Amino acid sequence: MVHDDPMQTRQIEYQADGRTMIGTMCVPDGIGDGAGATVPGIVVFHEGPGLDDHAIGRAERLAELGCIAFAADYHGGGTRPPFDEMRTRVMGLLADRDRTRAIARAGFDVLLAEPGVDVERTAAIGFCFGGTTALELGRSGAPVQAIVGFHSGLSSPNPADAANIVGSVLVCIGADDPMVPVEERLAFEEEMRAAGGVDYRINVYGGAVHSFTNPAADAWGAPGIAYHRPTDERSWRAMLDLFEERFGEV
Repeated sequence: MVHDDPMQTRQIEYQADGRTMIGTMCVPDGIGDGAGATVPGIVVFHEGPGLDDHAIGRAERLAELGCIAFAADYHGGGTRPPFDEMRTRVMGLLADRDRTRAIARAGFDVLLAEPGVDVERTAAIGFCFGGTTALELGRSGAPVQAIVGFHSGLSSPNPADAANIVGSVLVCIGADDPMVPVEERLAFEEEMRAAGGVDYRINVYGGAVHSFTNPAADAWGAPGIAYHRPTDERSWRAMLDLFEERFGEV
């Protein structure tokens, strides 16, 4: 259901990983104002380069649907760091999943503290390394009911931790994404299967490579990275289908 009422957006500073993170909270108008109504809460984790209009725009779209959405920050400062700094940081987080989980939990806790969030209807979604971050939040055992990764890294150094996942999992991957090869997809499937009882699904989209949700990706001029509108739209609908299953109408 699309709500016609405007939304309220504001930046929130919080601490994680020894840094001041700056995320953007998007709240439908009339929610959290003391009226007592609660709605699903979604934490949104940005792509590796940093928090930008892409992730914030997705949070705004979710707020337009009647959810409270928080575009979290995992680099600090609420912006995009220089490329070399970003790459070093992401590689460090890949190597230390406990740090990744702590950063993810800090953003999730900001969402949970927002008035109007129904803590029984929460989700974590992410793009690129943000999708990895959402998955690590789930692997940590956080009480998140839905986890969605778009062109997300799927590898885990501790695959047994998948048994800690309490929510439903959806990953949306481009069939031709060089950063998420077939072997990684198969290993993820085995991880989910071995965990036993995890409600998971893997959507693979033909013709899509990495960053297929980001219209700005083409301008980067990097091989294996490109926007793909059909897959962007199809994967978003798949996410909404999952949310409807878990939360009811959104």
